[in-house]
Amino acid sequence: MIRFWSVESDPAAQGRIAGAKPVAVLDIGSNSVRLVVYERLARALTVLYNEKSASGLGRGVAATGKLSDDSMARALKAIRRFAMVCKLTEVGDIHAIATSATREAENGPDFVRSVEEVIGVPVRVLSGAEEAHYAALGLVAGMPAFDGVIGDLGGGSLELAAVSGREDHMGETHELGAIRLQDDSDMTPERAVEIARERLTRSKVLKSGRHTSFGAVGGTWRALARLHQARTKYPLHMVQDYTVPSKDMLELCDLLTKDDKKPVAGMDIVSRARKGLLPYGAAVLAEVLRAGEFEEVVFSALGVREGYLFDQLDPDEKAADPLLQATAEISSLRSRAPEFASDLIEGSKAFFDMIGIEETADEKRLRIASCYISDIGWRAHPDYRGEQSVDMVAFSDIVGIGHPGRAFLAQTLAYRYMGLKQKSASARLLALAGDSLNARARLLGAFFRVAYPLTAAMPGILPQTSFGVQGDALVLHLPGDLAFLDGERLYGRHKQLAQEAGFKAAEIKVG
Repeated sequence: MIRFWSVESDPAAQGRIAGAKPVAVLDIGSNSVRLVVYERLARALTVLYNEKSASGLGRGVAATGKLSDDSMARALKAIRRFAMVCKLTEVGDIHAIATSATREAENGPDFVRSVEEVIGVPVRVLSGAEEAHYAALGLVAGMPAFDGVIGDLGGGSLELAAVSGREDHMGETHELGAIRLQDDSDMTPERAVEIARERLTRSKVLKSGRHTSFGAVGGTWRALARLHQARTKYPLHMVQDYTVPSKDMLELCDLLTKDDKKPVAGMDIVSRARKGLLPYGAAVLAEVLRAGEFEEVVFSALGVREGYLFDQLDPDEKAADPLLQATAEISSLRSRAPEFASDLIEGSKAFFDMIGIEETADEKRLRIASCYISDIGWRAHPDYRGEQSVDMVAFSDIVGIGHPGRAFLAQTLAYRYMGLKQKSASARLLALAGDSLNARARLLGAFFRVAYPLTAAMPGILPQTSFGVQGDALVLHLPGDLAFLDGERLYGRHKQLAQEAGFKAAEIKVG
């Protein structure tokens, strides 16, 4: 008899948050059906399981008005497997949503009833305005400071909304999904550009005012971002918060929509399922950027699914910082003593205040996040802790942080583990932080290199110490009962910190 692992009867995996009940979203789109299981409903979502099936539900709907029998059969087969996954992972709540293909098809209600019999929960068929709303919330969930217009490109439709102050306005939908446009243009990219241009003349959102940023949501546009990264040899293969000047993205879009049959360099990194749709996604993006006169396009890996769950949160949870929530969770799962992060947060603030380092709100949250994750590499071999920690941060799924901030966190850990003279193999990636953040990362990394040998990464010691200034020297004060901590290794680290902070000398005083 097969016995399945159970949250209820078996000890919780040490890599999982204790007591967390998984939540799932079944997303029935026009191009694919996807199940995403998250560890728990929270401000910072962590994916426990993610699978999609290319069902092509939207193929031919514009012409026939119906979902094809083949596409429905493919979708239902995948959903039967998804139902089993939800059972095995002991999902608490399943949220099933369907978008434009199901909404517009005559036989959509019959298909929905079949899905509900399989998955066991009601399916919510979203209106175009609701799609725009949840896509906007998804983008805001990952980029709380975003201000501009958001567009979600699916297989059957394009949703647009204006976003400011974490709120969306003027949601609208257009018949410009990648599959629909492929059908309507008779598989001709240049014709697709003309159709997109004509249909976008009806957009009120794009005419609503001068916005500098366009937020791009959807799998086809994510593939476009990855292609741009490959062609430019961008060092961080992360779509979330990837920002490109509009003129650069227009060059790529125009290249993809030219009907000259010439191969486009870098296309080998695009999946087979997306490759055929990419010129049509490029046609829509190009015309959106032109119509809205945007200066930049920012890509989001979060969309309708994450926005739908974000809407389930209470106001206090919505207001939480996703970066700090995520890094605090990482600390609780990976640090030797998670409570030590609090000592580092307070100690680094006191040190920065003492030497006159001012912080913006964003610099403060980056410092706090660095403190949370500063001990994540301790299980690795000493020779590889730095590089492994850099990779864990740079390529993690944390949100609420741009690429320069992500590079700052990774750079701080590089200095903390490999020293201030380190030459990381990820130097190009770390350089994304820029000179100002890199200097701050060096200073914070130098502070960590004093704090860790001083305390053995355990709480309670650091608050008993303090820093001061005497003449041109940075002084580390130790209480009398901790005099034995004054040693050659600690002094060497303290001297490095003093130099990094601009002092000519370093002293350790007891009592």
